[in-house]
Amino acid sequence: MRTIINLNTGWKFINHDVGLVDCDPVDWQDVTLPHTWNAIDGMDGNGSYDRGSYWYARTFETPKEQAAGGKTYVEVLAAGQQATVYVNGAEVTYHEGGYSVFRADITDFLKEDEENLLVINCSNEYKDSVYPQSADFTFYGGLYRGVNLISVPDTHFDLDYYGGSGLMVTPRPCDDGGAEFELKAYVTAPDADFTVLYSIQDKDGWEAAYGCRPADDTAVTLYVPDAELWEIDEPYLYTVTATLQRRNEAYDEISVKAGVRSFSCSPEKGFILNGKETPLRGVSRHQDKLYKGNALTREEHYQDAKIIKEIGANTIRLAHYQHSQDFYDACDEMGFIVWAEIPFISVFNKAPAAHQNCISQLKELIIQNYNHPSICFWGISNEILIGGISEKLVENHKELNALAKELDPTRLTTIAHVSMTPLESPMHHITDVLSYNHYFGWYGGKMEDNGPWLDRFHALHPDLCLGVSEYGCEGIITYHGAEPACKDYSEEYQARYHEHLAQVFDERPWIWGTHVWNMFDFGCAARNEGGVAGRNNKGLVTIDRKTRKDSFYVYQAYWSKKPMVHLCGKRYAMRSGEMTEIRVYSNQPSVSLYLNGELVEEKSAKKVFVFTVKLAEGQNRLLAVAGEVKDSMTLEKVEKEPDIYVLPEVNERREGVANWFETTGEMDLKAPMEFPEGKWNVK
Repeated sequence: MRTIINLNTGWKFINHDVGLVDCDPVDWQDVTLPHTWNAIDGMDGNGSYDRGSYWYARTFETPKEQAAGGKTYVEVLAAGQQATVYVNGAEVTYHEGGYSVFRADITDFLKEDEENLLVINCSNEYKDSVYPQSADFTFYGGLYRGVNLISVPDTHFDLDYYGGSGLMVTPRPCDDGGAEFELKAYVTAPDADFTVLYSIQDKDGWEAAYGCRPADDTAVTLYVPDAELWEIDEPYLYTVTATLQRRNEAYDEISVKAGVRSFSCSPEKGFILNGKETPLRGVSRHQDKLYKGNALTREEHYQDAKIIKEIGANTIRLAHYQHSQDFYDACDEMGFIVWAEIPFISVFNKAPAAHQNCISQLKELIIQNYNHPSICFWGISNEILIGGISEKLVENHKELNALAKELDPTRLTTIAHVSMTPLESPMHHITDVLSYNHYFGWYGGKMEDNGPWLDRFHALHPDLCLGVSEYGCEGIITYHGAEPACKDYSEEYQARYHEHLAQVFDERPWIWGTHVWNMFDFGCAARNEGGVAGRNNKGLVTIDRKTRKDSFYVYQAYWSKKPMVHLCGKRYAMRSGEMTEIRVYSNQPSVSLYLNGELVEEKSAKKVFVFTVKLAEGQNRLLAVAGEVKDSMTLEKVEKEPDIYVLPEVNERREGVANWFETTGEMDLKAPMEFPEGKWNVK
C-alpha cells in the first residue's frame, strides 16, 4: 500500500546561490516548511524584495517499501517560481511555475542502507518563459507549501501525469433524484492480475455505491439513489475511494471528495446552481499573510475561508494562480463557488516557450483540481490586454480555452478583462462567460459610472454573460473624515464606495458574478500608497486578519443570512463639529439608535441606515439595536480631530489615483518593469 511521509521538518536553507552540495550542510539555516525567504521583505515597504536562486537540503531514509521492489516519489506541493530537485547529487526533475504540485520518481537514485540527500534549488528570479511575467503582487520564493515522499508498489495509481490524483470523478444529478458518478482511475504498469474496486460513501461513512473494473480499463458509471446535492448552504460531500486489488491483496488506494451539482450561466438570469437562480456575490483572495508571505499552514488557509464565510459571500475568485489544495478543500466543505485561474496576467509574451508555460500551468490546474465540486470556472487570463491586442494573443486564448474544454467539458471558462478593453472586442466571444475589472471611483471616473456602464454593455451584448471580476479601493483604518472623498484613503470613503457598488450589483441579478478586490490586504513590494508601502490596501480585512474594516460589514449586511447590525466609524473615535453623522449597516428592516441611553430615532431602510446626532461634550455612548442584535461604540467630541486622521502628505483632489501599471513604463516585454540584479523594483 501507499505510504506518504511528510518531509516538512529538518531542512537546511541558505539564501545564497552556493550551487549543489554533496553532503548535509550543517552550517545553513534551520527551517521548517512551509517556508519563504520573502516573508518580511515581500511586504515591508522598502520597494523591492529578494528575487534569487537559493537552496534547501535535508536527509531522509529510503522507505521500507522501496526495498521490497516498489517506487518512491518526491512530491513538491509548490515551489516559487522555478525549482530543480536533486537526490544524491543527481538532478531528478526541473519545474517551471510557482503554484502547482509536481512529482518525480526518485527510485533509481536512492541508497538502501544509507541516508539520502535531497536538495532543492528554488528561484523566484525573472524568467521570460514563465508566468506571471509581471503583476501587482509579490512573487514569493521558496518551498512554501511543503514536501512529501510517496512510496508505492510497482503497480500503482498514477503519480506522473501533471501532479494529478490518479482518479477522476464526474458526478451528475439525475431526474429521478439519484446521481451518476462517472469514475476513471489511472493505473501505472497494470496486468491481468489487477482490478480496481470503487466505493462511494456518504458523509456518514455508509456505502452508497460499489463497482469493479479491470485495471487496464477502469472507466465506469455508478448510480447513487436518492443523492444529496452539493449546495452553497449545505455542501454535501461524498467520499470516492479507488482500491487497486491483486487477488486478495490491496496494492494501492486513493480517496477524493466529490459533490453532486449542476450549474450554468444565463445572460438574463445569471448563475444557476441546481436549477435555482443564484447570483454569485463574493471576493477575490491572495494567498499571503503579514510577515508570513505565502508560507501558510492548513489552519491559516481554513481561517481565511471561515472569515469569507462570516461575511456571507458565496463565491471566491482565487487570484491569480493555483492555490493550495487546503484552500480548495475548505471551499468544498464550506460551500463556495470558486473561480480558479492561471497566472496568465498583465504582460503578454509572444514567445512559444511562454505560451507552452501557460499550457502546462493550465493542465496542472485542471488535472490537479478536477474533483473539487466548489470549482465551477476555469480562468484563462487576467488583464492581459494592458499591453494591447494582437492576432497572436487572440489565437493563444482560443487555444487555451479549447484545451480547458477538452480537459474538462463539465465546467465553464472565463476571463477577467482590464477596464479599458473595448465594449466590442474579439476577446468577448472566446470563453463561456466573461468579466471586467472596473475601478470607477478610484482609478478614474466616479463610482456612479458603474451602473450605467454595466447596463450599456448588457444592452449591446444581450447574449453574453457578464460579471465584475475586480472592483475596490484602498482603505486604511487610521484615516477618517466627515467628508470622505476619492484618494483620501480613508476607511469612510472605502465604505461609501462599497455601499454604492453593493447596491448596484444587488439591483442587477443578471450579473453572473461579482468579486471584491480584495478580501484581505496583501503584499506588493512595488506599491507605496496612502502612507502604507509594500501593500495593496484594498482588502475588506487587514493583512494580519485582525481588523474587519467598515466595508466588510457593508457586504455582511447584503449577503449574510444571520441577523447583524454594525455601527460604522468606531475608529473615527474623536470628532469635531456641532453635528456628526452615524452610519449603521444591518440586514434587519429597522434600526433604533440610542445616544447616551436616549432614543435618537428608529429608521427603516435597506442595509444602510444614516442618522445625524449632536454629541455631548466629552465621551458619548452610542447603541444600535436591530431586532435581537445590538452594537455599541464610544465617541468623543473634541475641538480638533487628530492629525493622524488625515493622510500625511499633500493630497490634491483629482479624479482617481494612478493605476499601478501606469507607473511601469510601456508595459511591453522590452521594458515591463525594472529588474536590478537580485531584486525587483518599480520605483
